[in-house]
Amino acid sequence: MKRTIGTAALGLGLLVMTAAAQDMMRDVDLSSPDMISAEMTRGEVEAALTMATVAAPADFSGKRMSGLDLSGLNLSSAIFRAARLNKTNLAGARLDRAVLDQAWLLEADLTGASLKGANLFASQMARARLDGADLSGARIAADLTGASLVGASIAEANLGADMRNQSMGLMRAVLKSANLERLNARSADLSRVDLEFASLKGADLTGASLKNAQLGGADLTGVTVIDTDFDGADLASAKLIAPIGLDRAKNFDKAKNRDRLIKQ
Repeated sequence: MKRTIGTAALGLGLLVMTAAAQDMMRDVDLSSPDMISAEMTRGEVEAALTMATVAAPADFSGKRMSGLDLSGLNLSSAIFRAARLNKTNLAGARLDRAVLDQAWLLEADLTGASLKGANLFASQMARARLDGADLSGARIAADLTGASLVGASIAEANLGADMRNQSMGLMRAVLKSANLERLNARSADLSRVDLEFASLKGADLTGASLKNAQLGGADLTGVTVIDTDFDGADLASAKLIAPIGLDRAKNFDKAKNRDRLIKQ
C-alpha cells in the first residue's frame, strides 16, 4: 500500500538512499497533495528572489511548488533541495548554479532553461522537458527516464558515477528511453550512465567519456564520436549507423558486445 510521505520523512528518505533505490518513487503516492500542490504563488517566489543576496540566495528547500508557472524567472543560485516542482513550468527560466539536489521535477517544463553549473544530485526528473536547455558544466546525477533533451547542451557536464564515494550506491544519470537527439555532449562525462534505448540521433559526443556506459538498444545514428572514449561501454543491440569520426574514437575495440551492434 502506498503511503503519503511528509516533508521531513521525504527528506530523510532521500538522504539514506542506496544503489537499489535510486528510483525513489516506489513508496511515494504521486497523487498526494504533497506531490501535486503548491504552498507558494509566483508572486511570493518573486518576492523571495528580491530579498536574496549573493551571500544568502533564495532558499526554497522542501517547498511544495508543483504546478506553478515560474517561466522566465531568474532563479540563479537559488536552493531547491528536496523541493517539489512536479509539472512546474520553468520554461526559459535561469537556474544557473542552482541547487536542485533531491528535488522532484517529474514532467516539469524546462524548455530553453539555463542550468549552467547547476547541481542535480539524486533529482527525480522522469519525463521532464528540457529541449534546448543549457546544462553545460552541470553536475547531473538525476533520473531522467523518458525525458526530452532535444537540442539541449550538456557540454562539459558531469553525469558520471563518482566511484570514490559509494556510500549512497551507484549514483549517476539515468537517461533510459530519453530523447537526446542533436544533444551537445562535447567533453561530457557519461561514464557508467544508463542510456539504454535512448535516441542520440545527430548528437555530438566529441571528447565525451562513455566508459562503462550502458547503451543497449540506443540509437546512435549520425552521432559524432571524435575522441569519444568507448572503454567498457555496452553496445548490445545499439544502432551505430553513419557515425562521424568513428575512426578517431578512443578504445572502441574495448567496448562490450560490438558483435551485437546494428551497423550500416
